This record gives sequence, structure tokens and C-alpha cells, in this order.
Amino acid sequence: MKYAFSKPAKDEADRRLIFERCRACGYDGLQLKGNDYQPFLDRPVGLLETWPQLRGGVSGLILGAALDDAGIARIRKTFAVAREASADLVILCDSSGRSASTNLKRTAALLSELGAEAKRLGTKLSLHHHHNHPVMTRDEMRTFFKAVKPGTVGLTIDTAHLIKSGIDDVAGVIREFAGVVDNFHIKDYANGEFVPLGTGVLDLKAVASAIRDIGYHGWLCADEESGQDSERSMRTCLEAMRNS
Repeated sequence: MKYAFSKPAKDEADRRLIFERCRACGYDGLQLKGNDYQPFLDRPVGLLETWPQLRGGVSGLILGAALDDAGIARIRKTFAVAREASADLVILCDSSGRSASTNLKRTAALLSELGAEAKRLGTKLSLHHHHNHPVMTRDEMRTFFKAVKPGTVGLTIDTAHLIKSGIDDVAGVIREFAGVVDNFHIKDYANGEFVPLGTGVLDLKAVASAIRDIGYHGWLCADEESGQDSERSMRTCLEAMRNS
């Protein structure tokens, strides 16, 4: 298993701490939030020039974009940054809104094209299901992946967003979509909020069992969005994942 970490930085000092301490804490890579890399969309080489400590350690770029002309242009620019950073994945949260869920076949066709483009550039497009986004429910995931051209788009499973979307059987979703899962965001949830891993309603042992059952060997990312201290959360999240 390859362990990654992701967390919104509070400021530049916090960003530097995350970038410099991630691998020292035992992670194999980072999945960067939009604010980490978007200043370099028009000059992709600038990311590693500015942050040389990221070289060889970027597992993915997380992107929120609608599938309009501006959003598609931003997706393509993100592919270019991913190529420069040797990132395995571009993880897309489709922010088009819930009304777009009625056109999932059209969305699947568009993302199939973009996914093929990503592969030509040496990265991979992974769709992040998301609360209040077009692909949110289990049925929507089924509809989308039935329509996607095989091998062009993967699935990022976010444990907290499943729960937030009313899906309690997280392990069941993992087993059902084993054929397309290429990334996990491991995150906890309780009382309407993201909380430190291990303190919410997520059954982490059941999730870990399902991940083992499907023979998954890809990225397992601690996606920390509870506001916890960065250094502490890097250590506690990795410990929770390794011990589950």
C-alpha cells in the first residue's frame, strides 16, 4: 500500500511544514490541494522550482472544476502541472452542481475524452464522488461508470463524503467498484462535520478489510479536513491507517 497525505494549508508556513515533513512522517507522497499548485497553472515548471522538496513526492493533484469551457481549460492546465510533477493522478471533483446528474452519460463521454488525454500526458484522471455534486449516490456512480470508456477514468472513494451523502455501507461501495477504484481519501465524519480520523462514525477496520479483500495496492490518502494541527494530524492519520 502507498500512503499519501492531503490537507488544506492555513498559510505559507503551514504549507512548507506539510511539504517538508510529509515523507519524514512516513508517507510516500502528497495529494496537493488546489491552492498548493494553482499559482503554477500557467507555468507548470514553477511548482518544482518553488518547492523542490516535492520532487518525486506528488501522488496527485486535487481539482474542483465545473465542466464548462473555463473548467475544462483548467483541467487541461492541471494535466500539464501533473506531467511536470510526475503526479500519478488528477483527482477531479466535478462542481457542476446536482442538476448535472441528469446528464451523466454526457459527462461520462466528456471525461472519457479528457481521461484519454491525461493518459497520453503520463497521468490519470480519477473522478472524486462528492456530496452535492453530480456523482454523489451509489446509483449515480453506477450510471457514470457504465457509460465511461473503460480504462479512461478511475474512481476516488472518499469515505467521509460517502457518509455525508447518506451512504452507510462504505465497505460495500469499495467492493462494488473495485474494478475502477484507483485512489482512496480516508476521512472521518460526525455531526455534520469532518473530524479527526478515528473520532467519527467511520468504521475504519471494515474499510481496511474491504480494501484488502479487493486486492488494492494503490494510493491510500489521509485527507485531513478537520482543522487539526498539521504535524499532529500527519502522525495520527498514518498511525490510524496502518493499525486498521
